Amino acid sequence: MSAPERDDRDDQGAEVLPFPDRPDGEPAVLDAVIVPDAPGDQVVNGDQVVTVADSPAPRRQAWQAEPIRHPVIAPWLADRTQRGQAARWALGFARHWTLFHLARSPIYLLKLIGYSPTGAMRVVRGVARWVSDAQAAPLRAAAVRGELFSEYDKLQSRRDLRVKVRGGILAVTVAVVWIVSTVALADRIPGWAPALAVALLVLALGRYGRPVDRPISMTAVVVPRVQPLTSEIVVRALGSLGISGISQAMAKNPTGRGWFVAPGIGRDGPGWRVDLELPYGVTATDIIDKRDRLASGLRRPLGCVWPEPAPEHPGRIVLWCGDQDMSQAKQPAWPLARSGQVDLFVPQPFGTDQRGRWVPVRVMFNSVVIGAIPRMGKTFALRELLLIAALDPRAELHVFDNKGTGDLAALECVAHRYAAGDEPEDIEYAVTDLRALRADLRRRTKVIRGLPRDLCPESKVTPELAGKRSLGLHPIVIGVDECQVWFEHPEHGAELTDICTDLVKRGPAVGISIFLATQRPDAKSLPTGISANAATRFCLKVMGQTENDMVLGTSRYKNGTRATTFAWADKGIGYLVGEGADALIVRTVAGLDAVASERVALRARALREAAGTLSGHAIGEADERLPVVSLLDDLRTVYATAERADRPGVWSEELCAGLAELRPELYGAWTPDVLAAALKPLGIDTGQLNMPDATGTRFNRRGVRREQLETAVAAHAQRKGIDA
Repeated sequence: MSAPERDDRDDQGAEVLPFPDRPDGEPAVLDAVIVPDAPGDQVVNGDQVVTVADSPAPRRQAWQAEPIRHPVIAPWLADRTQRGQAARWALGFARHWTLFHLARSPIYLLKLIGYSPTGAMRVVRGVARWVSDAQAAPLRAAAVRGELFSEYDKLQSRRDLRVKVRGGILAVTVAVVWIVSTVALADRIPGWAPALAVALLVLALGRYGRPVDRPISMTAVVVPRVQPLTSEIVVRALGSLGISGISQAMAKNPTGRGWFVAPGIGRDGPGWRVDLELPYGVTATDIIDKRDRLASGLRRPLGCVWPEPAPEHPGRIVLWCGDQDMSQAKQPAWPLARSGQVDLFVPQPFGTDQRGRWVPVRVMFNSVVIGAIPRMGKTFALRELLLIAALDPRAELHVFDNKGTGDLAALECVAHRYAAGDEPEDIEYAVTDLRALRADLRRRTKVIRGLPRDLCPESKVTPELAGKRSLGLHPIVIGVDECQVWFEHPEHGAELTDICTDLVKRGPAVGISIFLATQRPDAKSLPTGISANAATRFCLKVMGQTENDMVLGTSRYKNGTRATTFAWADKGIGYLVGEGADALIVRTVAGLDAVASERVALRARALREAAGTLSGHAIGEADERLPVVSLLDDLRTVYATAERADRPGVWSEELCAGLAELRPELYGAWTPDVLAAALKPLGIDTGQLNMPDATGTRFNRRGVRREQLETAVAAHAQRKGIDA
């Protein structure tokens, strides 16, 4: 007898996926429920088929996932920010409603007085109809028309009895009211009570007498009617995207049964959240690519619809639909706008997500890259980060506005170094400052290396060390707008790239952070060594996949984090990567314009004055610069020493050695590859030179020919308008 085939289905017919066994041969056990076999069933035990006896035996392990526990308290109640927003909204609504109707109360009073005669007539008519039993009149009329005399006689007798009883009730009621009001309570009723009673009676009659189509009160608040999100609406919208996998699945399952996974559809902050398990073969990126069509299918503004990939697998998506466009929704007040001092070692509020919750960003131990097309809020985001840093009195700011429009001018009053523009003197100023910063980086590494382990256990700057000015380990924050101006500079681009890459890689551990913003995020304007090592990236709207991945990281576009889907109206909204496991959609602080930024900067200056940390440009000190040197001039000096009449040029190794001897603080770590990269913008290519060395042995190595150097010197002199 052959063993029965393995049944990989549960009791409801659903397929049970196999799990891998452990290396020792025992089956891997996760969260499982043992399902016993019924007596008489046959099971396989090794190579034998055994019939189950009366006592049940384990047959199969039915796997179940860890249960999802919904929060006991609603998330908006547990979150302090959202709870405060809800309370402020309720109080504001009640205040507006009360003041609105109080201001119009005279109009309401006049309307009620005007409608009161109609109300009085309606009351009199109604009482008369009740006393005269007018409700039964159609029945009596029908008996007369049908000549049903016996029926009419019965109806008439009942009518006479009702009239007598109801008339008596009316007479007694009127008499009792008159006696109580004029005799029993005559001495106890205040003088104003009758007038109040008459006024209330008039108002009541006016309310009863108003026309049905003319309400007394006006509308204080017009609530926009947003259709609640339902499974039918979501399935209809997905079907309108034209994705073949969804269309095929809907042909078999028009209602989308089984697509919605826990927690399904429900309110999440000021909007709706939908967790979807997409049909097989459909990925979250397929939906994200058609965000505009999805918004059309949901009949909502584009800024309300935010599909995001879920972490479980590519076929699951989280769809959040806001009640209001994210770019137009009222943003909560920035906590640092009017008060507060910052500790850069603690994450600080940078922007809000779709639900209006603040998203923090850590400045210390961090480098930031910001990218976007022009006019999307890139410079505003950089300025906000620099303002956060300025509110920590320990931080030393180096601010460079390469656009030259003064967007970062508010920070001039607190900056240790500040430059605006891309003139030659501005670039040389930046080169000089960065050289000094790299020298300070090396000094800091030596200081940290020499500290006792109990003071510096992790070999990096701590809040306590940053507060000791004698150690010189205070935070340094460098902000550069339009950084591509530096990296594409024909003369200093290679050196600036080299220094910035070094600061991005080694600077955060010693308290140096650099923030770079560019509107041209490509390999030339944002070198790979910088973009690949920046811990935090913020990408507003860009136009293509290359720019998207240059800012956010490799494969981000493929995985569904696509800043290309932002609309022109989504200014200040972008993807933030680095703070948390997943990319977050973040809106920077709205209303933080130049005037508001200046107020924050002045408050930061006051904090620095109190702490005694103002320095450099902020107090008008002369810039402590290293000598402004030119690589071409240094190369000419070294070349003149190393060249020989019997050789057409000088090898790169010899030039590096000469440069290191001339300026060890600048060229000490240079290699032939670094020299080649630095000389390329000057028009000098290091090619192969077959020449003899000092012993007369010929070697083939890279170097610089004499005519190349002379051509580069002449071109440099022509650019500067001076003689060679």
